[in-house]
Amino acid sequence: MGKAPSEASTDAERELEAALCQVVAWGGLTLSYVPVHGGISNVNWRVNVDGKSYFVKIPGRGTEMFIDRAVALAAAQSAERLGIVPRNYDYLAAQGIEIDDFLEGRRASTNADFLDQTIRANAIGVYRAFNNSGLLPLTKTIFDMIDEHFDQVRSLGGRTPADFPWFTEQYHLARAALEASGIDLVSCFNDPMPGNFMLDADKSVMLIDYEYASNNDRCYDLGVWCGEMFFDDAVENEIIEAYSGRYDFAMKARLVIHKALADLKWATWAMVQNRVSTLSFDFYKYGVWKHMRA
Repeated sequence: MGKAPSEASTDAERELEAALCQVVAWGGLTLSYVPVHGGISNVNWRVNVDGKSYFVKIPGRGTEMFIDRAVALAAAQSAERLGIVPRNYDYLAAQGIEIDDFLEGRRASTNADFLDQTIRANAIGVYRAFNNSGLLPLTKTIFDMIDEHFDQVRSLGGRTPADFPWFTEQYHLARAALEASGIDLVSCFNDPMPGNFMLDADKSVMLIDYEYASNNDRCYDLGVWCGEMFFDDAVENEIIEAYSGRYDFAMKARLVIHKALADLKWATWAMVQNRVSTLSFDFYKYGVWKHMRA
């Protein structure tokens, strides 16, 4: 089911069809496509090619401001070697368009799924494998991300909270403390939206969407995940022990600071997106609650 090439009726569909025509490997084959909903950065599609399904991601407007698509491809290829992501294809990599095998039989997770200790443990295993897989071509710490978004929101005239100077001061204090204690640079995923964890019936986890991946502080990956999933104190302690083999108070302190830094990062990112994105998503509301929680 879905539309065939030449049946486009919207700008997004026309952009997709123009891209599909450039995939040499699919020339002369029967194609159809349907949208995949849920993303808040890009426009996503399920494309059927002679009975085989692929996931195709068309970069969203303005995403080049904070996403390096070549690094995203390198991270996805690293994850593919680990077996934690579907096969990806570089057919349109020069245009920043991502093409992967469509994950049949798996579903996107929800926050509620991570109340299950087995699913949490499987996700921790995936994180540990990726974190230990070797450095990526790009080092972009949480500090680099926040500085980038601060500059972008100023240049675009985006909204900032009334206490933004206070936020900025707290950010610099947190950065100084973390840098003084040392940064453990590893490959980090950096974007643990629940929908990026794909679950099978056996509770195994695959991790998709590596466009924000970079070399970053190891503990940031755990911190931003704990914040995104609203884990309580006891679960955070369990995660530290499961990841490291023992509970470590210093790691817990770093995790808590990284949770706040992650909220500040994504809050400011949202205010940038609020100015540039054409997607139907309330970035302002998302950014405001992230600021409030930070």
